Amino acid sequence: MRFDVIDLPPSVGLPTLILLCVLICALVLEHFRERSRGRAAEERALALLKQWLSPAQLAQYQKYGHFEVTGCHSGKRYRIRASQQMNVDELDEHSARTVALCFGPEGDLPIGDVMLAQKIALENDELAALAVANRGNPQQSPARFA
Repeated sequence: MRFDVIDLPPSVGLPTLILLCVLICALVLEHFRERSRGRAAEERALALLKQWLSPAQLAQYQKYGHFEVTGCHSGKRYRIRASQQMNVDELDEHSARTVALCFGPEGDLPIGDVMLAQKIALENDELAALAVANRGNPQQSPARFA
């Protein structure tokens, strides 16, 4: 089969081919517009997250791509990483991960919005956040949760 030649029935005329090309172009343009909107949403979400971070958290995030928060009830430290799943680590006194956690708002949200929701939840209602969190194996590498 040759892909450089399209065999169409003789009944397909030039106006039909032009319409087909226009529709294909419209679909391609819409695809790129949608991707652009997604990138813009991610950028806005990360900008908002950075506004809510303390100076120390912002420095951690800019240097490592994650930041730490302190639970309001237990005083435990948690590391929030930029990942879609199992991105919250409960830390021990040596900053080693003891538990990997997964919780966040519903919906397909930009990662910055998810991280901000996790930060606010742990700092303001840690027990409720932990009550809905899924727990993972702390021995697995964080990359395996991504």
